[in-house]
Amino acid sequence: MTCNSVTYRDKNPYEIVAELLNEGHYLASVSTIYRVLRAADQVHHRSKTNVRKYHSKPPERVANNSNEVWCWDITWMPRVVKGLFYYAYVILDIYDRSIVGWAIQETESVDYSKALFAATLLKHKAVGTAIHADNGHPMKGLTLMALFQQLSINVSHNRPRTSNDNPYIESWFKTMKYKGSYPRSFETIEDAREWMAVFVDWYNHTHLHSGLDYVTPAQVRYHDAEAIFKQRNATIMKAKEAFPERWGTRKVKVWEAPQTVVLNPDY
Repeated sequence: MTCNSVTYRDKNPYEIVAELLNEGHYLASVSTIYRVLRAADQVHHRSKTNVRKYHSKPPERVANNSNEVWCWDITWMPRVVKGLFYYAYVILDIYDRSIVGWAIQETESVDYSKALFAATLLKHKAVGTAIHADNGHPMKGLTLMALFQQLSINVSHNRPRTSNDNPYIESWFKTMKYKGSYPRSFETIEDAREWMAVFVDWYNHTHLHSGLDYVTPAQVRYHDAEAIFKQRNATIMKAKEAFPERWGTRKVKVWEAPQTVVLNPDY
């Protein structure tokens, strides 16, 4: 058989068809060659590398209110000694974008993860919250999973090396590290914790979030945003009534926060 010849035995059907056509010969289509090879049980992984594994996309998570879907991850915070880091554990609510829990530790540990979630879930009286995380051991340790199971929490994880599966927390880490006050390094863990406390307070209570139509996460979380948007919309409508020529046929912007937030949409 041509495919088993010395010339073609190490080539795939796409290469075989192309090279035969270069020589002026047409043997069969690629799909036909694959069909014949499968019938002869000759379609196998022959490389010394491992067979590529395919991982299904994480399930869609939909939040229509606070405490319905949280995501979390761990990021490095550099120490003054090059190559050493502190580890920031951060939990974010995807609906209102607020940081609901955080901790800074000297190591990555499932015990620290469990302690943080036990305290955070209790603080916010969260029940039935869905939680999405990365794939590392601190996110999948048995004691943490046992806590989630005990509290009937629905857990999902990123695909390996696929940070896009957890975009909200990745975006938050970028906001954190691009903040002008972010130090190049931290001398002590107390310094790192003090900086993080100030930053989280600023982010939750002062930062006007573009994804929330420029109100703070705390204003959405504690239902103050509705009154703010009502005031904005009333002011802009009053301005249009006074000076309609400034708008012409353009629609007036309506200020409002998203009513539904979706993590890993199913499309």
